[in-house]
Amino acid sequence: MKLRIQGNSIRLRLTQTEVSNFGKEGVCSARLEFPNGKSLTYRLVTQAELGSYFNDEVITINLPQASVESWIESDQVGIKGELPLENGDKLSILVEKDFKCLTARSEDESDMFPNPKESH
Repeated sequence: MKLRIQGNSIRLRLTQTEVSNFGKEGVCSARLEFPNGKSLTYRLVTQAELGSYFNDEVITINLPQASVESWIESDQVGIKGELPLENGDKLSILVEKDFKCLTARSEDESDMFPNPKESH
C-alpha cells in the first residue's frame, strides 16, 4: 500500500492482492520504519462510516462497508471523501486501486491493476 500526503490530503493506493485481502479481512496496513527506531503505521479499516484518526504514530482511515464492497467488486477506481477539520478546513481522503504505469519503471508492478489506458 502506498501513502501520499500533501497538505490536508491523504491518498492510499492498493495492489490487487491488498484490495482482495482488504475485502476479506476489513483491514489493510503498512509500516514505515525510521533509523531512530520510530515508525509510522498507516491502515485502512472497514467501518460504518468515513473517518480518520492519528494516534500513537498510526494513521487510520475508516471506509464505509458499502463503499468498500462496491469498489472491490467493480471497475471503480477509488473511494473518496472529505472530513471537516476543527479549524474549518477539510481533510480530503482518496483510496485507489494502483495501476501499472504506461512507461517502464524499475518498480515491481506485477501485482498492480492493469492500466485501463493500455489498450489505447
